[in-house]
Amino acid sequence: MLFERIAFIGIGLIGSSLARVIRRDGLCGHITVCARFQETLDKVVELDLADTVTNDPAEAVADADLVMICTPMGAYGAIADAISGNLKDGAIVSDVGSVKQSAIDSLAPKLPKTIHLVPGHPIAGTEHSGPESGFAELFVDRWCILTPATGTNEAATEKVAELWRKAGMMIEVMDAEHHDQVLGITSHLPHLIAYTIVGTATDLEDDLKQEVIKFSASGFRDFTRIAASDPVMWRDIFLQNKDAVLDILGRFNEDLTAMQRAIRRGEGDTLEDMFSRTRKIRRSVIDAKQD
Repeated sequence: MLFERIAFIGIGLIGSSLARVIRRDGLCGHITVCARFQETLDKVVELDLADTVTNDPAEAVADADLVMICTPMGAYGAIADAISGNLKDGAIVSDVGSVKQSAIDSLAPKLPKTIHLVPGHPIAGTEHSGPESGFAELFVDRWCILTPATGTNEAATEKVAELWRKAGMMIEVMDAEHHDQVLGITSHLPHLIAYTIVGTATDLEDDLKQEVIKFSASGFRDFTRIAASDPVMWRDIFLQNKDAVLDILGRFNEDLTAMQRAIRRGEGDTLEDMFSRTRKIRRSVIDAKQD
């Protein structure tokens, strides 16, 4: 066992997948799950993902060695307020959010000095949400980025890293702001584009909209998969990482304008050169086994 007691605050796709790994491999002695809605807790009990369930965050973290926050990021501040007085000395608090500097800013000032904060981001997922959507194999051969602040207890960081390794992940430790810039490109911008493209389609005339849906087996289908992701989670991600997203979006708009100009002027060589370079990126992703 890595931990005697683990508390999950929130239990969506990521949290429930990790709980399945912990159950499967006996990585802790007791799991407590906290969620706002009774139907979520009922589903957790039905799926046998926890030993106890509660809708009270303070109750959930009592005696926990590890607290894993798996809620939308907009709730972090309120969660920190709720749990800070009930955490035991030496406990580790981690999370699975996609914006790490925001996680640190929301949690660190409100947690006792005796608590070890080890923010994390398992880069894995699907467009589905809820505890029933999880599966233990979700994390295999994917990356988990940890962003502990300078001076964080190394043993605590290693315990969180080992938990994710047990789930099949590769570990990278980096600065929180750097993480947010990288994920702004690899995750946040693609989701924003997908939401926008699908949103554009919903504004079409009804007859054209139906044709778009009917023939969506082309590229549009892939955008709809991404755009089906949890709207509350992604609302918070864009708001919490707005500086990096706006910076990358500005660069994207410049590149898009250049492509518009090439198409308008009939510059086939420019288009082919761009498409050749981007094709190499796709091959690199496949070679890295991240496809």
